[in-house]
Amino acid sequence: MVFSVLLLIVFIFLSWRAAPRENEHDQHVHGVGQIGVLAAIALFGVDYFTSYYYATGELMTALHPYGLQKYAYIAVVIIAFANFVFGLLYMFSLGPFNEGGGSYTASMRYLWPTLSLIVAVTLIQDYVLTIVVSALSGGDQLLSILGLYGKNWVYHFLIGALLAFITWYLTIRGRGESAKVVFAIIGIFVFMTITMAIGLLIAHFKGVPAVPETIAPLPASLGQAIFHMLTASMKGMVALTGLEAVSNGIQFMKNEDASLVTWGKKRLPRLMGLWNFYSGKSGIGRFVQTSFLFYGGLTTLFLTFFSIRFDVFDGTFGRTLVGNLAFIGFGEIPGGLLLFWVYQILAVMMLAAASMTAFQDAQATEWRDVAIGEIPEVIVYRDRRGTFTRSVTITFGLAVVIMFLVRGQTTVAVPFYGVGVFMPITAMGLAVRKHIQTHYTGRTKFWGMLGASFAVALSATVFIGQLVGKWHEGGWVALVSFTILALAAHGMLISPLGFREPTQIHRIVREKAMVQGAMASIVEWQSLKMQEYRHSLLSRISLFTARFFEGFGVRRPLRYEPVPVPAGDYDHALHVDHPEAPSLLEPYLKPDSHTDK
Repeated sequence: MVFSVLLLIVFIFLSWRAAPRENEHDQHVHGVGQIGVLAAIALFGVDYFTSYYYATGELMTALHPYGLQKYAYIAVVIIAFANFVFGLLYMFSLGPFNEGGGSYTASMRYLWPTLSLIVAVTLIQDYVLTIVVSALSGGDQLLSILGLYGKNWVYHFLIGALLAFITWYLTIRGRGESAKVVFAIIGIFVFMTITMAIGLLIAHFKGVPAVPETIAPLPASLGQAIFHMLTASMKGMVALTGLEAVSNGIQFMKNEDASLVTWGKKRLPRLMGLWNFYSGKSGIGRFVQTSFLFYGGLTTLFLTFFSIRFDVFDGTFGRTLVGNLAFIGFGEIPGGLLLFWVYQILAVMMLAAASMTAFQDAQATEWRDVAIGEIPEVIVYRDRRGTFTRSVTITFGLAVVIMFLVRGQTTVAVPFYGVGVFMPITAMGLAVRKHIQTHYTGRTKFWGMLGASFAVALSATVFIGQLVGKWHEGGWVALVSFTILALAAHGMLISPLGFREPTQIHRIVREKAMVQGAMASIVEWQSLKMQEYRHSLLSRISLFTARFFEGFGVRRPLRYEPVPVPAGDYDHALHVDHPEAPSLLEPYLKPDSHTDK
């Protein structure tokens, strides 16, 4: 016991000392709430770091009932390959699309407003479900300690709601404080996972027997086996949402080089191309996404191997897969029972912290949605710590409602969560392909377009596969909800609440959201572009309605809204990227209708 206590003290001390801290100088230079590389890894990496606790469990749950778990390595290879392909896609995208917004901004620039609007609502749904899945998974790990996993849905719901409330509270207190706490938790997790892995290897070489199989596997034909294998692969890909989270939330990252990049430019100038790739806020985002390239595949392989070796899965002994492996691994360490308890409690904290990624990205998305006319203006409010508190609170409320509707069951929520991930990835791939086609030549253009096209095909295949593979688990409901959200977004846009004129856009972006520079110019351009789209929709609806009623002999004068201000060219909007540049809307503002802040 003494050994375990000392080990924990060392882990906590090292992790807390390494945690990033926001100081007044950083706030003055970069702006309140802007974060560096360590804080970015904490807040935007914790989402996919915590997939460790549920993704492999979901994968094995799809295979184990049919006795197919020994083929799980095929799914592991598919997951690792997808992580690598999509990771490279998003790392490249942070170059041309480095002002936040993710695939929402990218699709607005290179594709169609219709797709951009659909992506925007899909992302909001995805962020809400990230909170649901993370918080409920945290409850699963907590109940695993007591052997109560899956016993009573009320426990799962109440614990999930409580964990979501805690992360809501931490989020509204500001990004600097949240990042320090989450980074320390991740550090302890890394140290303890390495300790658990050592214990599992000891148990393996000692010949600790596997858990006896008590239930005969269900029959499965070759076709069914392939279907379950694909379903398992897709369930293990749920953490891919972390890529979009980084791309969307890059607006909250400092536009400076990380210390490693600064050191490398001075000491290793031969690698200047590499250092330039990781420079600035794009570089900070790429640091986070680099870890993503390999993390999903390695952790899934690790858990799959020991799951098969000891024949433990979600539900075995009333524990999750990770809970079972932690019990075995820490059982080989002196004082291991204490480590097991701490590890499970740590899992609860990490899974709850994963909600912070969703809260950060909900903020990053929703103020843009307000500017373009998809969400009412009243939602926008940014406090002195740089947090959009109303967006965070509304997102929290929606998450709790969904937790109740799925009766606290993570497995019910996961199908809805995973489906929405790949629609934005597909849109990003299309936008990257168009960017390469426009700005590159020769072999670079050929291979770049080929790679982007492959990523688009892969993500579209997985998106459709998610719907088909999870059809019996609620995939059809996910398709219905996806359709309803897309129609609702268009309904909101063409309603009076969706109308935005230059003065209102300027007020939302520059005064309420308190955004300046290139990011403000881009969102202003997006807002004008969406108003053009809105006017086009209303014109078509008016024309269709007039022709319809004319068929019955009814004619009346048509009333048209004012023609929106032209958005102009995107590159022109970006060229005003310097602090002194006036707003794109300046020529259209009414006198004394705004004040710059």
